[in-house]
Amino acid sequence: MHPVTARRDRQTGRRILARNLRRLRLERKLSQEDLAYEAGVRQALISELESGKIDVRLGTLDRLAAALAVRLCDLFEEGRRGT
Repeated sequence: MHPVTARRDRQTGRRILARNLRRLRLERKLSQEDLAYEAGVRQALISELESGKIDVRLGTLDRLAAALAVRLCDLFEEGRRGT
């Protein structure tokens, strides 16, 4: 894969994750602090993920999905537009 294509795919993945994470959190009426507590991560990490600024480990994604009561793949579902 060409480096530019790989970077674009990574950025697209971050945007999808950011949008879905925020949507799912708000649907459950959770603050960033609440979600961070439930997932055992820092609130700043939630903020950075929702802004699409950082990459994240698979284990962290697993904990976030569990805290939101969704499947891991739901965090990357394309096409759902929400808040």
